[in-house]
Amino acid sequence: MTRSALTTPPPDATRPAPNPGAPAPGTPLGSHYSRCFGCGADHPNGLRLTALTPDGITVVAEFTVEETHQGAPGLAHGGVLAAAMDEVIGMSVWLFQRPYVTARLETDYLAPVPVGTALHLRAWCNGMSGRKAYLEAEGRIGSPDGPVAVRAAALFVEVGMEHFAKHGDIQKIADEHHEYEVNP
Repeated sequence: MTRSALTTPPPDATRPAPNPGAPAPGTPLGSHYSRCFGCGADHPNGLRLTALTPDGITVVAEFTVEETHQGAPGLAHGGVLAAAMDEVIGMSVWLFQRPYVTARLETDYLAPVPVGTALHLRAWCNGMSGRKAYLEAEGRIGSPDGPVAVRAAALFVEVGMEHFAKHGDIQKIADEHHEYEVNP
């Protein structure tokens, strides 16, 4: 993975341990919002990622590239692949039971991904320092041990729920989720 200093954990970063409040290993992870482009079951053209955590600190997910996800004829759009990386990384940070947002996402494209392909994703955290989480992900074609098509490195920053109250629709978050205290 080619990455910048911005997505490389500093020397004082610590690797996270499983959060006692996070889903147990093997538990499927639900969407954070039903109309989310990445994980929402109700988004008409979304990725509809299905994910689980095998160990409480890593997330594995899968999605099938559909015609609505193509860029060049018959191939996944690079932006859709970046969105898949962002989503699976975001799901892995969700395991820490605190709200984070993407601050930086770096993506390397290694192979084309044809429409109809099942892309197997895996994301993990390399370290945390203060409000920052340093993460990576990879997408493999056809199976969890298939050829790597895309890799990503990311910096996520922990935010308070007031971020979503100011910039989004806090009521929809409150309606769908009760694990975070929501004070608009």
